[in-house]
Amino acid sequence: MEQMEPRNDTEAALYEFKSGLGTFTQKMPDIAQHFNAFTEACFKEGTLSQKQKQLIALGISVFSQDEYCMIYHTKGCLDQGATEEEILEAVGVSAAFGGGAAMSQTVTLIQECLSDLNQMKQ
Repeated sequence: MEQMEPRNDTEAALYEFKSGLGTFTQKMPDIAQHFNAFTEACFKEGTLSQKQKQLIALGISVFSQDEYCMIYHTKGCLDQGATEEEILEAVGVSAAFGGGAAMSQTVTLIQECLSDLNQMKQ
């Protein structure tokens, strides 16, 4: 199956992440299977909704400066129905703990990602 040309930097990063994950899964199937099963269990609907879990994951990714996870979980937040305001509020809380480094990701990468993902919906 031929991969489409990415429409923007966010989509390119998502393709790159999925490609890398696929390669890792081929090389280390046992580890990948167990990691994926653990992650899926963590993100299942429970006392916390999937949207709340995605917002938490996004905040942690901003705090830890993990750009691929920031993009992935921004998309996850939108996929679970989070509004732009909810997303920015969550990453704002992260910036309160992560300081300037977290805020710089909020005002650059997260806002660019939101814009890219919203354009892709149209």
